[in-house]
Amino acid sequence: MNRPMVDYRGFRPSRIREPQYRHLLLIVGWIVYFIFFFLTENLIPLERCHLVHCRLDDLIPFREEFVIFYCYWYVLVFGSLLYYLLFDVERFSRLQVYIIITQVVAMAAYILWPSRQDLRPEVFPRENFFTWVLSLIYTFDTPTGVCPSLHVAYSMGIASTWLGDRRASPAFKVFVTVSAVVISLSTMFVKQHSAVDVIAAVGLGILTEIAVRYLMPKLPFQSA
Repeated sequence: MNRPMVDYRGFRPSRIREPQYRHLLLIVGWIVYFIFFFLTENLIPLERCHLVHCRLDDLIPFREEFVIFYCYWYVLVFGSLLYYLLFDVERFSRLQVYIIITQVVAMAAYILWPSRQDLRPEVFPRENFFTWVLSLIYTFDTPTGVCPSLHVAYSMGIASTWLGDRRASPAFKVFVTVSAVVISLSTMFVKQHSAVDVIAAVGLGILTEIAVRYLMPKLPFQSA
């Protein structure tokens, strides 16, 4: 069984700048993101948002069961970050920097070019557990600030991280890759995102991956 690279039992907030703990500073990115998420969700009026839509959206049916994969995304993100936080600080740092870059770009897009979609069904065609979960998601996550999709961008970064990990088995790499694809598709089937949002996220993910991999060979947050 793998043993954690860093003994976090000795961590105190006052020690966060020490070499063995400084990568934890990257977690602050999530706090900043959630603040901006709340602001963009609640302070940008719907009438200021640009409608995102394409012909492909009309061809994709609403399938509420895909909410399973949509919600599984949270498990994939948290599980991957926690694993690398414990067992591979360098990969954790690179993945977290990737996430921060996509967050910054997406939030800039949501503020400078507010976006929205009108794909959600006004009335669910069926009433079941999946539609109940979706109704909760629709309640706290408004149909604004949608392009690019962070569900898709994060999934790409996580898949890339696992694919580059020699310790991961081939079967697990296939599993994570398929997970990333299905999660991306789920955003369209549950009508949380337009295909335009997905395509924009793929472009963002590719550019961010290039930036992290080739322009940042040595991150300042790597453990000493």
